[in-house]
Amino acid sequence: MLAKLFGRQRTSPVLGVDISSNAVKVLALGREDGNIVVNAYGVSTLPPNAVADKHIADVGGVADTLRAACLKSRSKVKAAAIAVSGASVISKLIDMPADLSEDDMETQIGLEADQYIPYPLDEVALDFDIQGLSEHSPDQVEVLVAACRRESVDERVEVLELAELTPKIVDVEAYALERSFQRLAPIYGCDDTSMVAIIDIGATMTTLSVLEGGETVYTREQHFGGQALTEEIQRRYGLSADEAEQSKRRGGLPEDYEEEVLAPFREDLVQQISRSLQFFFGASHYSEDQVSLILLAGGVAVIPELAQLVGTEIGIKTAVANPFDGMLVASSVDREALAKDAPAMMIACGLALRSFD
Repeated sequence: MLAKLFGRQRTSPVLGVDISSNAVKVLALGREDGNIVVNAYGVSTLPPNAVADKHIADVGGVADTLRAACLKSRSKVKAAAIAVSGASVISKLIDMPADLSEDDMETQIGLEADQYIPYPLDEVALDFDIQGLSEHSPDQVEVLVAACRRESVDERVEVLELAELTPKIVDVEAYALERSFQRLAPIYGCDDTSMVAIIDIGATMTTLSVLEGGETVYTREQHFGGQALTEEIQRRYGLSADEAEQSKRRGGLPEDYEEEVLAPFREDLVQQISRSLQFFFGASHYSEDQVSLILLAGGVAVIPELAQLVGTEIGIKTAVANPFDGMLVASSVDREALAKDAPAMMIACGLALRSFD
């Protein structure tokens, strides 16, 4: 029996739970007259160093933060979907006979998995997902096999259970991001041939995901994010880490902040994004003119004028992500707060969308 990674057991609805380096975000979606509705959402800040390099160092602290986010959201949903980092996942596409049942396919993959996975199989969570008919043979299907070190899955499951949630789905962050964008693609004028670069800028990590026709063809993480701006605010104005973070979000900093602190950080961020894209083009057969859209996600994406600067510097249409575009919002949800947090909710939204699988 394979240790499940994707979690094909469907439940409706599920609470999307995204654990980033500095916050926990939860989201519950529903349907109303054919429309998707944001029923509940909540965000709570993590204790310092509770999560480092996508590893949960303080399981109890993260669980407490998740519980606080759930209380803020007032969601009644107890079944949860959570994701592991793409960097911790090994995946491979293989072709298998189309007439195999899922049980037989599972057995065969379990027997052959050591061909694809460079870790002892008792140390990994392993799963598969049928993608569709193979391009090479009408008698075969294309199957995505994915494996992740079991400890990455177990620590997230433990967090959910400590927060009194029921783990139903363990997904992959890149696939959750992909799922969010697939719903948005028509809104941004993208079709099955479009190539889109999603730049997810968090507190300590920036992730570039390149999607072609709505499917991920490249992903790369680099250590750079909004924490650098927080630390510069601390240094310049003599504030604590918490004071600097709150001032960054709510305003009230001295008059020279825009010119002396924010502008240099913004310029550095634009250069980081440009270099990350150039690295992708240099390492692949793709060219700049094939990318039709850059989508900025993550909490840092809301920095004023960032999208305009990125678009001007790189010469590609750039927008700030809003995974709730085209959705209804329940009256119990704070619309203003949701709008501010929207760019950082792409992964949580992709996980909550599993409610409709």
